[in-house]
Amino acid sequence: MIAEGTEGTTMYIVLEGDVEIRVGGAELETVGPGSIFGEMALIDGGPRSAAVVAKTDCRVVEIDRRRFEFMVSETPYFALAVMKIMADRLRKTNAKVAAN
Repeated sequence: MIAEGTEGTTMYIVLEGDVEIRVGGAELETVGPGSIFGEMALIDGGPRSAAVVAKTDCRVVEIDRRRFEFMVSETPYFALAVMKIMADRLRKTNAKVAAN
């Protein structure tokens, strides 16, 4: 489990299983193999913006800041994929706020 508001020094890629991403206690989405979480803390250095809870047994790959920066610099499409995921999550969050 990753707690919302804690310091984040790594991001994760889900290899197996499903994890639930929660903001303010409300479920934002469930993600599975091939998806990422924890990327925002690596990008802006701020605290975790969401909580993450495993819904099933999971296997993840941990990526620290140094490796993240290497992947972004060596693989621009990785950076674009991360931005797309962040934009999708922001849109989902905005939709939930607007619905309330």
